[in-house]
This record gives sequence, structure tokens and C-alpha cells, in this order.
Amino acid sequence: MKTWIPFLCLAALFASCEKDVELHTDKQEPKLVVEAQIESTQSPVVVLSNSLDYFSTVDAATLNNTYVHNAKVTITAGTKVYPLTEFAVQLPGGFYFYYYGISVTTSTPLFGEYGKKYDLQIETGGKVYNASTTIPLLAKKIDSLWWKPAPNNSDTSKVVLMARVTDPPGYGNYIRYYTKVGQQDFFPGRNSVYDDQIIDGVTYDIQVDKGYNKNEKPTREEAGYFKRGDTITVRHSNIDKATYDFWRTWEFSYQSVGNPFSTPGKVLGNISNGGLGSFCGYASQYKTLIIPK
Repeated sequence: MKTWIPFLCLAALFASCEKDVELHTDKQEPKLVVEAQIESTQSPVVVLSNSLDYFSTVDAATLNNTYVHNAKVTITAGTKVYPLTEFAVQLPGGFYFYYYGISVTTSTPLFGEYGKKYDLQIETGGKVYNASTTIPLLAKKIDSLWWKPAPNNSDTSKVVLMARVTDPPGYGNYIRYYTKVGQQDFFPGRNSVYDDQIIDGVTYDIQVDKGYNKNEKPTREEAGYFKRGDTITVRHSNIDKATYDFWRTWEFSYQSVGNPFSTPGKVLGNISNGGLGSFCGYASQYKTLIIPK
């Protein structure tokens, strides 16, 4: 029994040396967060907010207070400068969604055009932020959509959506896709952006997973599947390299949250002067398929 005395004493010594460690995190000044897009045949939409601290409590009221108001926002297309106006859309619960767009009363409307470049400028808080994007030509297209029963699944109501896509010759054709069911909103897939590094200049068949709201985790049983009776619309958008890099790194970061073994990643935005987020251009094709019950 005496042989255990030194070990017991050592354990007591370590226990007596325990010390509370307090971590003091640096307070970061809020940064401007930009969510801006211009799509073919559509007017631009720009949402401005301030970033939150890592340890902030996030709820609807907090998010509603992050919007940036009274900013001076313009988009330049060629030699013409278009001023954007701030709008408010009322949401359930007494909250509002704020965005900057082209006023319907303007005599010079702005709609996205294929092959055009657009420059965004934001003035707020005594700083100026800039970003540029392009709407590519609609070169990579969906030829057809069809469905088939979900494989290895006992639930006969579940189906998978298939698409035949033609990629034009020459590397550098990037796409992002979204899906919607009925009159619901469009949502991107879990991995929604793709390049043409291994499928350049060919026609290929691919499964199109159902997009979902990133604020709601889909169950493993439902992820990716559609159902009989669904009316499905696919938004298939050609994008430029900067837009591809933003969403590729954003989705990697989103999927890595909470994983202690994941590789750290940086989201590659295109906003100058330390701003976060992106200004993205989309050349979009829409295709609809009705799945019988």
C-alpha cells in the first residue's frame, strides 16, 4: 500500500495547482456586409448590414437592427450611373426586410443584360466600398429535365430529379443552381456551384438535388429528394469566376461549422475596403418539370 503514497501526493499537488483561466476576446468594430446581385432581365438587389461579434446572441430583433440605412448606393453600367433607393418590406412579427433597388418611378430602369459588366459603389459611415461583377453569356444550358424513383428507398413517393446539360468547349464555364417547388422560394443546393474542369465541351446527365433553406437543417431522410406531385422549377445560372469563388468558399465554410477536424477556410468576397460579402451577376435559365402523383 505504501507504494501508492507518492502517486496520491502527486495527484494532490496537481489538484492544488489548478487555476481558473479567463479568456478575454477582442471586441471587433462592425464591418459592412454586402449581399448584392444583378440577374439577367432583372433589376439589381443590394442588402446592407453590419457584422456581429462571434459571441453575439442572434435572434430576429438583433438581425433586424443590423441593417444599414441611408447609404448612397449606385451601380454603373458602361457610362451610365444608376442610383438605388432604399425599400422596406414588412415581415411577420413586426420586422422588416430592407434592401436597395431601382425605383419604379425612375425614367431610366436598369435590367441585367448578358455579357455586361457592372460596378457597385456604396458610401456609408464615412467610407466608400466598391465591387464589380459580370453577367456572362448564357452559354452552359440545361437541355432537358426528367425524374426517376429514388433508388434504394422504400418510400415510393420520393423521386430524384435528373438533368441533361451541355457544356460549351473551352474552360471557364461556372454555374450555380437553385430549385423551387410550386410557389415556394428558390433555394440553392447543398453544393450549388460547379466548374467545368472535368466535363469541358460535353453533354452529360447529372442528378439535381433539391435546394433547401440554409436556416433549416434538412433531415437525412428528406435531403436531396423531391416527391410525386411536385412542380419543380430549376434556376440554372451561368456565373463569373469571382461569383463562383465566393459561393464555393462560403459553402465550404458553412459545412465546416462545428467540425473540429475541418480545415480552416476563408470566404473570398469581392467587396473593397474591408467589406464582407459579394456582388454577383447571374445569367439565368429557368426550366420547369411537373412530376405526376
